[in-house]
Amino acid sequence: QERWFSGVRAFSAFQFAVHCSLTGSFGAFQCLGRRVAMNLNNMGQMAVDEFGNQFIILEEQSKKKRLTGLNAHKANILAAKSISETIRTSFGPKGMDKMVVGPDGDVSVTNDGATILEKMDVQHQIAKLLVDLSKSQDSEIGDGTTGVVIMAGALLEQALYLLEKGIHPLRIATGYEKACEVAVKRVQDIAKTVDISANDQSALLKAASTALGSKVVSSRKEQLARISVDAVLAVADLARTDVNFDLIKVEGKVGGKLEDTAMIRGIIVDKDFSHPQMPKVVKDARMAILTCPFEPPKPKTKHKLDIRTAEDYQKLHETEQNFFRNQIKCLHDSGVNLVICQWGFDDEANHLLYQAKLPAVRWVGGVELELIAIATGGRIVPRFEEITPAKLGKAGCVREVAFGTMKDRMLIIEECANSKAVTVLVRGGNQMVVDEAK
Repeated sequence: QERWFSGVRAFSAFQFAVHCSLTGSFGAFQCLGRRVAMNLNNMGQMAVDEFGNQFIILEEQSKKKRLTGLNAHKANILAAKSISETIRTSFGPKGMDKMVVGPDGDVSVTNDGATILEKMDVQHQIAKLLVDLSKSQDSEIGDGTTGVVIMAGALLEQALYLLEKGIHPLRIATGYEKACEVAVKRVQDIAKTVDISANDQSALLKAASTALGSKVVSSRKEQLARISVDAVLAVADLARTDVNFDLIKVEGKVGGKLEDTAMIRGIIVDKDFSHPQMPKVVKDARMAILTCPFEPPKPKTKHKLDIRTAEDYQKLHETEQNFFRNQIKCLHDSGVNLVICQWGFDDEANHLLYQAKLPAVRWVGGVELELIAIATGGRIVPRFEEITPAKLGKAGCVREVAFGTMKDRMLIIEECANSKAVTVLVRGGNQMVVDEAK
């Protein structure tokens, strides 16, 4: 900022010098000319582009040096090594946990490599590549996020010794690729095929327990391993050896104990019924899954409504009531006894739904809405006019569950038509334990 102001002062002095030269004040021009030259020397060098425009090359820019050759390789390898050394102590069954404090003060204790790297403030571009590597490992495999970063750091460290001996980086990369092919072939040669079936789950339970052995929740690894295996087998297609993880939803609720974690063959929605006096249990639910707002239609252009008398207001109120009653009639005619709406509705509509003995849930997220439609075999309806009995979702029971307080409630949709969709409800004493278990 100081250099910027000095440049402005130099330019103003230059303008004044030109003015003095035109008016004959040569003494003032010479004095100010020396001042301009002095300021330019302090700031940098004056240059001219191909169009004749003058600009100043700042002194700081001229002093900056780019790393090239072996020095650039060393800097990049050291940045990657610093990331791998940071999470090295959290690797393995004896690995230690890391306490990570977020920018907003949130504290989390974990030894999961992807979680640690995700919450780190990384600036170096090579270090960011290792963070992306850990995220990709977590997305594709779900485990080994720490080991893959440590292995990458070790390979780069050994590559540095080869670089210092004068070996070209491309030759080193080619050697690593050939070594990878040999290692993969050896692993395939010594691998054993494990038959997976719904009756014999011992291999799956051992694999899940091993993955949980180094986590914060390792004290309940047998229970969590059983829940994980049951959830995967519930949505797996063993004939095609394919698992649709989109059908598994993991919800967390603070409160209770970790051993209260359970799997529910259905959907859990973190909402409650819109009216406190609506029934808390709906048997043989036939639900309308709506993406349209439960409100009167709005004009598509700007409008103004003047209400001058009480009779005018009464007419407006009756018109709104008629819209709501027609919408509720469409629901009743289709055999609906539960409404799931993506949008909200005002208190007037909520009261009419309660009077019509039609339980409703509002502000349900789009992802949850799709899961409900898949689990119940229903169709998402964008308009009330399109509601038909064939588009309704069906479930054996929909109940509202309280978790200790009046406001902390959730809906559980059970005995769905498509029983493949499952939900794991994770409990824990605080948010950190819940997040780590999830």
